Amino acid sequence: MLLRVILAINDNVTRKRIRQILRNTDVSVDVLKGRKDVWARALTKGGDVLLIDQDAVEDAIQRGVEIDPSLLTMPAVVAISDYQPPAKQAELIASGCEGTLHADLPEQTLREALLAILEKRQAFVDASVLRRPMATPQLSDFVSESPTMQAFMDTVLRVVQSSTSLLILGETGTGKERLARAIHAESPRAEGPFVAVNCGALPESLLESELFGHEEGAFTGATRARRGSFELAHGGTIFLDEIGDMPLHLQVKLLRVLQEYEVQRVGGEQPFAVDVRIMAASNRDLARQVEEKQFRQDLYYRLSVVTLEVPPLRERKEDIPALAGSYIGFHQMRIGCEVYDIDAKAVEALVQYAWPGNVRELINVIERAMLLCRTDTITLADLPVGIQGFVPPQGGGISIPRDPAQVPSAWLARPLRELRDSMLADLERVYLAAMLCETNGKIDRTAERAGIDPRSLFDKMKQYGLAKEDFRPKKSKGD
Repeated sequence: MLLRVILAINDNVTRKRIRQILRNTDVSVDVLKGRKDVWARALTKGGDVLLIDQDAVEDAIQRGVEIDPSLLTMPAVVAISDYQPPAKQAELIASGCEGTLHADLPEQTLREALLAILEKRQAFVDASVLRRPMATPQLSDFVSESPTMQAFMDTVLRVVQSSTSLLILGETGTGKERLARAIHAESPRAEGPFVAVNCGALPESLLESELFGHEEGAFTGATRARRGSFELAHGGTIFLDEIGDMPLHLQVKLLRVLQEYEVQRVGGEQPFAVDVRIMAASNRDLARQVEEKQFRQDLYYRLSVVTLEVPPLRERKEDIPALAGSYIGFHQMRIGCEVYDIDAKAVEALVQYAWPGNVRELINVIERAMLLCRTDTITLADLPVGIQGFVPPQGGGISIPRDPAQVPSAWLARPLRELRDSMLADLERVYLAAMLCETNGKIDRTAERAGIDPRSLFDKMKQYGLAKEDFRPKKSKGD
């Protein structure tokens, strides 16, 4: 993450000297002139380190404690002075200073001291602000028994060590973000942060600030400066999910980052350099969006230097048995189930299923089966009815056998409540998929016809791995 240093030093010579020392380091430098409300102004600028004249330190720190007693938001304070007797130096440290530095130190000594302070603060900020996942995905996690997936992973391995921008395409649930995290974890940037932003989950009014940050007073409610995701990702990787949902005017700003590796905060006057690798993902047809003027062509070409299209699960069914086994191992400790295997009939049913929700759906199915399983092995009866081989027709309802002798034995092996809930889930998923097809993926119209609230429809679509983009009409190449 890019640190922000605030200089509250009145002496021009000392201030210029320190700015020169910090010129080629990974920090952004702001200058505060005057001694009034130094701490409050440093906070509004989002400072991490405050270099301040010695005689203003105590007042600034006291004012800071009054404004914000949280250690996570207080900048590290370093006193700069012409002379510091030992007693005064000890007093400054006791009052809360990170360190004290003599303004007339030799160039190299002053540089080393400043860099040591910045390195310590960088480690503190990274640990406090950046939230890393408990388990980091690895490329070895991507099971690849099928020729399709093996060819795909061969391409992935060729681009891991570069800093080239990547465009990751694929259907909902194929694991695009997990792949991006795995690439980052095995790249030269692995020690840096991985910051993910879902461009489709944030309102347009907030997305710009989320990506690029903002200065204090940039808009109503901006009472303090805020880092954007590009600053947080400095030295690492930023992952822009659902990039196809990004508004056109923000696409222009993103293009500048890709071309110049510079970011300008909302309300900021000057851009500053960032060092990030950009990975973007979408389940949309971005080439089609370019043709329809919904996505900038120049940005598309910049992002798609290397395009990785993750194969859907139905195109690599050879991987399903190994994936099922690996997810059993993954869930064992997490949910505390003593389930260790899956029988042959259940595996066959998994292989025959179409998997509209891809790997994400398979993970959920295995977790559900483990929770319902009465032995240490998942059987066909533990799987959802739709995967067992029962497929609701496209007509006017679920087909229920009239002859009790024709009722599947898998139904009778389960309690009524469990079977009913499973069949209801299958009914909802198939019904909503069919309705979305009828409306070409239009949420409001689908919700109206189904007689449910649009918010409830969104929740159910997320539950069943359904994406509105998958139900929009496909244009032929000749259109």
